Amino acid sequence: MREFKRTDRVADQLQQELAVLIQREVKDPRLGMVTVSGVDVSRDLGYAEVYITLLGDNDPERVQENLAVLKHAAGFLRSQIARRIKLRHVPELRFHYDESVVRGQELSSLIDQAVEADRVHHSDDLENRESSSGEGER
Repeated sequence: MREFKRTDRVADQLQQELAVLIQREVKDPRLGMVTVSGVDVSRDLGYAEVYITLLGDNDPERVQENLAVLKHAAGFLRSQIARRIKLRHVPELRFHYDESVVRGQELSSLIDQAVEADRVHHSDDLENRESSSGEGER
């Protein structure tokens, strides 16, 4: 059980360091505003699955380009992490696009649309009831 806690601590530290390194040290102009949304480290600390999100437009072509830039910079990032974190072995970095934020925004938008449609439908029902009850009194 203790091993999992260590991997969690290493993952949290990697996430913090990578967020700073990607923003400040990776100088590729193709790289957009990248956020490190999470890191999962394997039990043997051999691999780190790094999940990123992008600010702005998230078309598949742009996502793939950013992932390619990060994959290319993985060795540099790993060497920088080795200088900052005291680990016997720095995990190999594997970058993935985290779609959960985009999906969450889409679901939130759908919920807002449904609530608004329900509100409009409900107000129409009230107007119809009031107009039909007003006609009966005349």
